[in-house]
Amino acid sequence: MGFEKFGRRSFTAMTKTAKFVDLLSEGKVAGTVCKQCGAKFFPPRADCASCFSNDMDWFEMPGKGKLETFTIAYYAPFGFEKDCPYTMGVVDFGDMKLFARLASDIKPEDAKVGMDVSVKPLKYEDGQMSFEIIKA
Repeated sequence: MGFEKFGRRSFTAMTKTAKFVDLLSEGKVAGTVCKQCGAKFFPPRADCASCFSNDMDWFEMPGKGKLETFTIAYYAPFGFEKDCPYTMGVVDFGDMKLFARLASDIKPEDAKVGMDVSVKPLKYEDGQMSFEIIKA
C-alpha cells in the first residue's frame, strides 16, 4: 500500500515511507528513527535530517503525551471543507511532538492545555487513513 490511502485527499501515491500507512492500518501510529545517530522523526522521514543517513527504522509513538496547544479551524484546505469547524493540536511526548486533529468526541470547550492525550489511527468512511488525538 502506498500513500494513496493517507489523508482526506492524497496527492502522493508512493514514497519511501509508504509503510507508514500500512502501520496505520495495523493500528499503529509510527515515526522513523535513524539507526546511525538515533534522531527520531514524526512525520516519518526516509532520510535523517541530522546525519543524512538513509538507514532508518520504525518506532511506535509513545502511549501518552500532553496537549501543548490547540486551535479551532473555521476554514479548511481542499478536501476538508465539510469538516469545519474542527480542532487541531500539538501533543508533547517529551523528546518529540506531533500535530494532528483532535477526535470529534473532544469538544473544543473540553480541550485543555496540559491534558493527557494519546494518538490513534483513524479510518475514514471512504477507506482513507489518518491519525487523531484522543483522551488518554
